[in-house]
Amino acid sequence: MTTLEQTIRPSARSREWKAIVILILMIPVLWSPLFLFRTFLFQPFNISSGSMIPTLMVGDNVLAAKYAYGWGRYSFPYAPSFISGRFGAADPAYGDIVVFATPKDPSDVYVKRLVGLPGDRIQMREGQLFLNDKPVTRVALTALPAGSACGAEPGARAKRWRETMPNGASYVTYDCVDRGYVDNTAVFTVPPGHFFAMGDNRDNSTDSRFQSAMGFIPLDNLVGKVTRIYWSLDSRGELRPERMGKVQ
Repeated sequence: MTTLEQTIRPSARSREWKAIVILILMIPVLWSPLFLFRTFLFQPFNISSGSMIPTLMVGDNVLAAKYAYGWGRYSFPYAPSFISGRFGAADPAYGDIVVFATPKDPSDVYVKRLVGLPGDRIQMREGQLFLNDKPVTRVALTALPAGSACGAEPGARAKRWRETMPNGASYVTYDCVDRGYVDNTAVFTVPPGHFFAMGDNRDNSTDSRFQSAMGFIPLDNLVGKVTRIYWSLDSRGELRPERMGKVQ
């Protein structure tokens, strides 16, 4: 190292003071209501795929409650990788719509419905969900035009089911294809510290049924629980006021 380089290199004390000054200047930002709201309470997400139709549509904007399951590495942007576990952790429940970072690529954030908890056995048989060897209760609803939900030909109709989990959580699912690719699966046993997620648009969702693509989700990868649609625009950019409010 040359003498010139030594003279222009900041001292350790100088770097410490610089860090302190930056921290002081950041205090108003860190404690601003908007920053606190987004970091600790709710984070907004835009729905860009149809995997959760009919519950969530493309163009819906939702709020995920971060406090619902506690705070962990994926609760905060740019959190260091050495953080593990969750502070103030609370367990999710059957039927929750959860936002999570995928184990294959944590930079990808998905929204799906939780259908399996640690130790559960999950299986699809002829398009019906089985939980611990028992069929999850479902009731057939009137079929509707499939539209973009199923990527089907004009005039095609999608079967709809009202599915109810053992804890009473109830929601509607779409069944686009008879004997679809994952309408019949092996039994998936959820390992400790993980959960099993599926999309409500059962034939058009990459989820835990695809072990090589997603698989089981670590509980520590949870970001939050979707609680509300706060804004919604259709494909033409027009407001859908009927969609704003609480989601199931």
